[in-house]
Formats: sequence, C-alpha cells, structure tokens
Amino acid sequence: MELKTTRYEVLEDGVALVTLSRPKRRNAWTGRMHTEYRWILAQADADPVVRAIVVTGDPEGQAFCAGADLQALEGHSEKGGYDPGTPQDIATPGYGVDPAFDAAFAYHFGVGKPILAAINGAAAGVGLVLAAFADLRFCAPGAKFTAAHGRFNFPAEFGLSWLLPRIVGLTHANDILLSSRVFTAEEAMAMGFLNRIVAPERLMDEAVAYARTLARSVAPGSARETKRQIYRDLHRDAASSVRAAEALLEAMVREPDYKEGVKAWTEKRPPAWRG
Repeated sequence: MELKTTRYEVLEDGVALVTLSRPKRRNAWTGRMHTEYRWILAQADADPVVRAIVVTGDPEGQAFCAGADLQALEGHSEKGGYDPGTPQDIATPGYGVDPAFDAAFAYHFGVGKPILAAINGAAAGVGLVLAAFADLRFCAPGAKFTAAHGRFNFPAEFGLSWLLPRIVGLTHANDILLSSRVFTAEEAMAMGFLNRIVAPERLMDEAVAYARTLARSVAPGSARETKRQIYRDLHRDAASSVRAAEALLEAMVREPDYKEGVKAWTEKRPPAWRG
C-alpha cells in the first residue's frame, strides 16, 4: 500500500514505529489514515521481526492526533449521515482472535504485540480513542486531551464509554465523557490514564527504549498471550480466567521459548527467542 498519511519503519531490536503524518492538519484522522493505519498494524503483527509497536504523531504537526479532520466532519453534515471513508476491503488486524475484538479500534486488543502510544501533543476525539486503545501510554508534559464528541452531537465514540471506566474508573470517565472538556497530561497522569510523562526531547527515546526492552526480555508468545488474557479477562469471571491461564501454561511450557528462557536465565545471558 502507498502510504500518504502515515509512515512505517521497523527499527533495530524488533520495534516498529508508526507515525501519523498529516502535519499541515495537525495529524488529523481521515478514512485514508485509518485505512493505512490498519494495513500497517496487519503488517507489523504478521512480521516475526517485530516484537513491539510504537505509535506517535508527526512532530511537525505539533499534535499526536487532533481528531477527525474538519473537512470530514463537514462532509458528514453535507451527506446527512456518517461516512467512515474506508474501503470495503480494509485490513483487519487483530480480527479472528476473539469476537469481542472484531470491531473498529477494538482490533488493537487482538494484535499480538504490545502497542505503546508516544503522545507528543494534543489527542482529541479519535486521537483520544487511539491513545486509549494502546496498551501503554507515554506522554509529553502539557499535552491536551478531549473526547470532543459532545460539541458535535456525537455519542461517546468507538467504545470509549466501555474502555475509559476500565482505565481511569467511572468517576473520571464520567468527567471526561459527559463534559467533553479539555484536560491536560498532568490530569491524565493523576487519573491513571498515562504510564509516564516524559520531557518532549526524550519522549521518543524513552518510548522506543521501553519497547526495545519488551522486545528483548519478553518471549513473543508470552507477550501475545498475556495481552490477550488481559483484554479477554475484562469480559469474563475470575474462575474462567484461572482455567484459561492454566490451559495456556500447560501448552506454553512445551514450547522452545520456555526452554530458552530457563537456559538464558541460568546462564545469565540475553535470551534468543524463536517466536
């Protein structure tokens, strides 16, 4: 696929870097960007070299993602209905893992590799959605967030009403979603939405370094299954979670990476994961 609104690069040590790149529009989201983004995630998920994924905004755009492009919003109004602007054959990364993940943005949960959002500026509307569906969130100080939907007579978008209460609790989620107010990175950190606030000049270095640590130290199968356990367990009871974990343990202890992990630990060397 020709990438016009995004950039994709596989860095050293198994880290893939995805950049939302419409800098003249503050990296605003379009159907084209969503189409490219899903194609990229499908490529990264299928690539055995990739062990972790970092998503960020083009720094020239001075935003992570400023939400839906205003022209797209105007187009919905003119057409008298919502048009996602995506083709019928759009890529389906993460689909087929669990029916609960087979929907827009919920597909992040089915992608078998950790996704870290490096939030280097404003994240509004779908930008907030994108950050929320990442597994980890590093952010520059002072970055601004908003759900934004209230000012356009939209509902809470793309599952935020399900996800945010699970990340920040019902009280904070109600504040964010019912008001559509702007809140800062510092507030987001206090709410528990962010993992770290990092100085702008160090944000990408720290995000990529963390992703590289995951890629080097965590067996690919463990990363994949642990991530799926986390999001599946949001839908099931404790006993089901325990039984599923026991079944996975029984299966995974037979895999080569289990033996490699034990051997590397006893020999005090980095593991050579086979994936």
